Amino acid sequence: MKVDHIGLTGMMASGKGEVVKILEELGYKYISLSDIVREEVALAGKSVSRSEMQDIGNRLRSEGGPGILGKRICEKLSVSPAGKWIIDGIRNPHEVTELRNLNPFSLIAVISDRDLILKRLKERLRDADIADNNQLNMRLDREWGINEPEGGQQVGKCVEISDYFIDNNQSLEDLKKNVLKTLKLVEDKNG
Repeated sequence: MKVDHIGLTGMMASGKGEVVKILEELGYKYISLSDIVREEVALAGKSVSRSEMQDIGNRLRSEGGPGILGKRICEKLSVSPAGKWIIDGIRNPHEVTELRNLNPFSLIAVISDRDLILKRLKERLRDADIADNNQLNMRLDREWGINEPEGGQQVGKCVEISDYFIDNNQSLEDLKKNVLKTLKLVEDKNG
């Protein structure tokens, strides 16, 4: 049986985007829970900040249940062509519960040291990332789940329930090796 669904979780700037690139090179198609939030933003017809995107995601979870984004991704994939999918943007354990209905599904956490994440945030020069360390740490804390409601950002809890972990504290070459090693473990488990 081939691996069909791999979910990614981890802090912003932990390297999930690089993992996605590696998996896309291996034939995986990409979808993100953030796509659902972006659809809501498009309905409003305005651009929003990362914090406002988080607020919209929290509102959707409040209105539709904490697993609603995962449920909507499952619905989208049920009418999409079969194949191998990488599902990004998983930030709440209830989303993981919904995504586990995809069979097979494995959740991978991309892990990086906070100091390295702060460095990457400053280097990537996105408007949302331009801030001092105090502001960036507040954003990271929120995403991790500190002072967030059950239906809010809970990346820390998602990491805790992950099936596999990819260390991304070294080079891109090391990351690729770690991804391939983890993918082999996933494939071996799923037969």
